[in-house]
Amino acid sequence: MNHSAVILAAGKGVRMRSQIPKVLHLVAGKPIVWYVVNAVREAGINDINLVVGYGREKVEKALAGENLRFVIQEQQLGTGHALMQAQQSVNPDSTLIVLAGDTPLLQAETIKKLLDYHHQQEAQATVLSAILTEPYGYGRIIREADNGLKYIVEEKDASPEEKLVTEINTGVYCFEAKTVFSTLSKIRTNNAQGEYYLTDVFPILKREGHKIAVLAIEEAEQIHGINDRVQLAQAENIIRRRHNQELMRKGVTIMAPDTVFIDRQVDIGMDTIIYPYTCIEGETRIGQNCIIGPYTRINDSTIGNNVVIESSRINGAQIADNCNIGPFAYLRPEAHLHEGVKVGDFVEIKKSEIGEGSKVPHLSYIGDALLGKGVNIGAGTITCNYDGKNKHQTILKDGVFIGSNTNLVAPVTIGEDSVTGAGSTITRDVPAYSLAVERAEQKNVKYNKKRKD
Repeated sequence: MNHSAVILAAGKGVRMRSQIPKVLHLVAGKPIVWYVVNAVREAGINDINLVVGYGREKVEKALAGENLRFVIQEQQLGTGHALMQAQQSVNPDSTLIVLAGDTPLLQAETIKKLLDYHHQQEAQATVLSAILTEPYGYGRIIREADNGLKYIVEEKDASPEEKLVTEINTGVYCFEAKTVFSTLSKIRTNNAQGEYYLTDVFPILKREGHKIAVLAIEEAEQIHGINDRVQLAQAENIIRRRHNQELMRKGVTIMAPDTVFIDRQVDIGMDTIIYPYTCIEGETRIGQNCIIGPYTRINDSTIGNNVVIESSRINGAQIADNCNIGPFAYLRPEAHLHEGVKVGDFVEIKKSEIGEGSKVPHLSYIGDALLGKGVNIGAGTITCNYDGKNKHQTILKDGVFIGSNTNLVAPVTIGEDSVTGAGSTITRDVPAYSLAVERAEQKNVKYNKKRKD
């Protein structure tokens, strides 16, 4: 049995008050429309057509890797007009799912149920409906006396009596493709918006004797579309809650889940504990038996097993097993920590590789550096990697011990098992097994009289 889908995503989204196309606003780290595409694909439909219009170049770029067929709607003349544009792209012998690109809460299981019900009823069209206590803004399902579908009326065209109806049209439909496309040519624009409403095909189908079924969804939250920033925040809250629950069922402990924000694509291993007020974003992967937080933000990073990160900022870093980070550490892009590294409080690491078992305990900056195994960095140490024009590398070989308040002026290499004296400014290479000390001679000057307070 052939199945296809058309996702309507051509609108600007005026109420978002944004230059970004509505369907590209992020929800838990992914564009709104990505969730719709993902739900359709998880429902087993791979022939997916996306109708684009406003900002279509941005939409196509954002979804370039999703294996979609893009259909252009040059003028946004309504949902019926949008579906018309996809006629040449859809297999006429398929069963067609049509849905809006701004409904990220819709689940794959609901799409499967709609398809199954459509086939069971041997219908030419099936409407997904829902019961809302506050149906304002939605089209209403008006039923016949025998409970069948009579027609669908949009909010702006509804009479006072019709507005009292609480069963609403979700904007998700199932059609036999050949039938719906032949019917679309018969709809007109005699409505308050002057648009081609897709819902106008139902009275025509009914008059022509085609069966129309209605399936009421049980979880009404799935059908909520996003039209403004308030609804965006509401959808974000629901999607994050779902993802947190999914992670917890897989063996992750999330303390105070309402205070923890984890993007949809983040993966976390079992027996890891996430403390409150932690944000984990982007393409982040966290291993097993870790302790993360509180007050920690991580994005686009890979973290191994048995890692502790407390009250720190991790951005684009690679962290191997058994590392201990924080509190108040800052790992910037291309920071690469090997196994068993210690990074303490008020330490910043950027574009540097820290060897196995090395320690940067506190109050240091390590940038553009290559540290070997078992290196110990004293408090207050910095790599002076920037000369005002170019960045230079600092290399510390295995077993190096850097005394407190050392300035390492790059490019410079400290040989294996060497030591720098506290307070030194090292500007030249240090050979292996050496002590490097650079200090001005201390002078004690006696006062002629007691110093005034």
